[in-house]
Amino acid sequence: MTRIRRGYIARRRRTKIRLFTSSFRGAHSRLTRTIIQQKIKALFSAYRDRDRHKRNFRCLWVTRINAAIRENELSYSYSTLINNLYKRQLLLNRKILAQLAILNRNCLYLISNDMIK
Repeated sequence: MTRIRRGYIARRRRTKIRLFTSSFRGAHSRLTRTIIQQKIKALFSAYRDRDRHKRNFRCLWVTRINAAIRENELSYSYSTLINNLYKRQLLLNRKILAQLAILNRNCLYLISNDMIK
């Protein structure tokens, strides 16, 4: 039997995978079997870390709000602020409150003091 050259389709598939992993280091960007494994790992990590990214930012916002609230003269905690916001039905999410804590702290103090009174 004559030898069949497997060129076009297999090579096209491998080069498509190589384009994805071209920035990886060492054998992870050169060897086909390793490239496939690294592509699977990279896509899984990207999927998992999208949720982790949201979680980390929410944690950062909570920390910023809590630090800003405790600096105030009245000095009460983050949990009471959020509880009072829900009671008064004020629609301010944690991202906006954290931006107020950084950029316009007086506005955050006005909101928190108004809810206490």
